[in-house]
Amino acid sequence: MHSAVHQAIDAVWRIESARIVAGVGRLVRDIGLAEELAQDALVAALEHWPKSGVPDNPGAWLMRTAKNRALDRLRHHKLAEDKLEQWGQDLDAQEALIVPDFVDALDATRADDIGDDMLRLIFTACHPLLPTEARVALTLKLLGGLNTHEIARAFLVAEPTIAQRIVRAKRTLRGARVPFEVPRGAALGERLASVLEVVYLVFNEGYTATAGDDWMRPALIEEALRLGRMLAELAPNEPEVHGLAALMELQASRTKARIDSAGRPVLLLDQNRARWDRLLIRRGLAALARANALTTNPGTYALQAAIAACHARASNAAETDWVRIAGLYDVLARVSPSPVVELNRAVAVGMAFGPAAGLEIADTLRGEHSLQDYQWLPSVRGDLLAKLGRNKEARAEFARAAGLAQNLCERELLLARASELQD
Repeated sequence: MHSAVHQAIDAVWRIESARIVAGVGRLVRDIGLAEELAQDALVAALEHWPKSGVPDNPGAWLMRTAKNRALDRLRHHKLAEDKLEQWGQDLDAQEALIVPDFVDALDATRADDIGDDMLRLIFTACHPLLPTEARVALTLKLLGGLNTHEIARAFLVAEPTIAQRIVRAKRTLRGARVPFEVPRGAALGERLASVLEVVYLVFNEGYTATAGDDWMRPALIEEALRLGRMLAELAPNEPEVHGLAALMELQASRTKARIDSAGRPVLLLDQNRARWDRLLIRRGLAALARANALTTNPGTYALQAAIAACHARASNAAETDWVRIAGLYDVLARVSPSPVVELNRAVAVGMAFGPAAGLEIADTLRGEHSLQDYQWLPSVRGDLLAKLGRNKEARAEFARAAGLAQNLCERELLLARASELQD
């Protein structure tokens, strides 16, 4: 019996924890304290539910308990005298003091406030003040519902390292008195970019793991998709939010086709498109349509999603509209110039206009400092050289790429490409 209750508590916590931390955070204005109070509510559930049974609305029970703990904390530390008047405007907190059960109805009728709370939490966890790796860890902890062990395992990092990143992130936010709010005006765009960057970093680490034995980490893909869908609901008028959601849905649709029966990587042009997830493709195309409807100047994520859509719409590799993809990369290179975009543009141009044209672009990147340890530069050059019949040079490039790869599956793939080439 207790095992079933504990499983129910675990499931409810994974679903509701972010909302609870966000709701409590609005009261205490401190992510670390909010998480602590939410954890107190979880402990209370572990103590009471095995005896009394799981409540009809377990999420509301946890929220009410956490908020009551927050208000008790405020009174205990003598903060109520000068802060409760400010927070008295918050009917949720006010009613929790008088009629605790009212919170259930209030949460149901004030969905916009819950949305605002979640946005506040996302923007705070992804604050640019924090190093990127700290933003990722804190976001997965607070919004993804992952524990420290799960985050460490996903990124192949020692658990104490992840724990330290999270502790330091919360300490930094508290020390800088970062406001628990959604930024306004010009600051919104800058901060939104940080949020989207974190979500896409999580997705990319799941889609192609940077190190280790596995080609992909599906749990991170799922968490990033969930965060992207959440953002699309909470910020429905932001085109780049829908652009990112579209990009991740479309790329995730290929997941089952990206490995063969032996677990080896399968490159895009060799994939069995019948294994692509049509539901995710429909979701991605719908999100891309929403992004395009909101702006005439698509941003980085919407442009990448448009490229992914070209692949999704082609029933087989031969039908891919590479000329359009090359044109989209031209636009992307102007909107968001970077060596990696240029490398991808080289691939597209090579497919659209011939390998010599692609190699000309790739060769301009050979002196780029940021790509010196990037395995995909020699890999792309190797592919283009092989198509031009320059097998000896191509084999050397694939071998070099394999030497740079930290992921075992990538390394084996690149070595196999090298071994296939004959002089």
